[in-house]
Amino acid sequence: MPQLSRRAFTGALPLGLLGGGLFTTALTSAIPATAAVQPAAVAPAGITPLAQIRIGRFTVTALTDGYADMPYDYFPGRSPAEVEKAATAQFTARKSGVRFLFNQYLVEDGERRILIDAGAAGSIGQTGKLPQALQSLGLTPDKIDAVIVTHLHQDHMGGLILGGKTIYPKAELYIDRRDVKHWTDPAKRSGAPDYLQTSFKMAEDVVRLYPRLQAIDGEREIIRGVSIVDLTGHTPGHIGVRVEDGGQSLIMVSDMIFPVVHPGATDVFFLFEQDPAAAKAMRDRFFPRAASEGALIAATHMPFPGLGRVIKDRGDLRWQVADWALQE
Repeated sequence: MPQLSRRAFTGALPLGLLGGGLFTTALTSAIPATAAVQPAAVAPAGITPLAQIRIGRFTVTALTDGYADMPYDYFPGRSPAEVEKAATAQFTARKSGVRFLFNQYLVEDGERRILIDAGAAGSIGQTGKLPQALQSLGLTPDKIDAVIVTHLHQDHMGGLILGGKTIYPKAELYIDRRDVKHWTDPAKRSGAPDYLQTSFKMAEDVVRLYPRLQAIDGEREIIRGVSIVDLTGHTPGHIGVRVEDGGQSLIMVSDMIFPVVHPGATDVFFLFEQDPAAAKAMRDRFFPRAASEGALIAATHMPFPGLGRVIKDRGDLRWQVADWALQE
């Protein structure tokens, strides 16, 4: 279990929202009242929304590749009717399923730019917005120094290989060795269901197109203040990324938390999970600890920008979105 020290997970300073449309609505407060809020820049209409916070010397920018609606029968452990009812209560219900966002995170310290996950790139739903989001920051893919892939599902790696090309040509690529082994194993692929075949094919392309890929083992530091957290379960090598500096910290937990069902029900899974028992065991350990520590968390599929905390409310665990609203 990763150590979630209170010092490491409190005190992030919001910088504000950039962008337009429905994504820029204020979220309920969870950031300490002492946090210094900076004015938000206003982006031209039509630009993919962005949100930024400061973690010590780091600027972390939340980006989104788009969205997809996941069918109500994609959540083993609850009936489709139960999932739809819960989604309706949380305003994430759509005609075809639960609305999932695909959030990515750019970490910068003035010297290095590290992208966490690369999006689905149009392979699922209404996705493919990440290049536009980077462009709105004045960045092209060749300006990214490293990409950390939290696991080898298509919605996290598709943007690496769009059109069969190496999209981030100068980036070092970090993926857990267990995931590389699993998703490039012909025997695993031959026995996998159809809905996972795209991920197996993409994983082969990633390995082929990125000779600088580093298959990493366990928890380690990528650069000073950016480290890997082991969150195995959702896939064999599912990882998170902790950004920590100056007594402040944020942990990106990728697919540890799904909309509607988590963190309240760890016995509800998602169709794509390779080892439901291991995923449940990790969530059973992680969620209570995160709640007790007040961990500031970013989650890939939660409503943009995916920032919040797991809190205990009258004995139950629930997701509390963090405040990105401008305030004095």
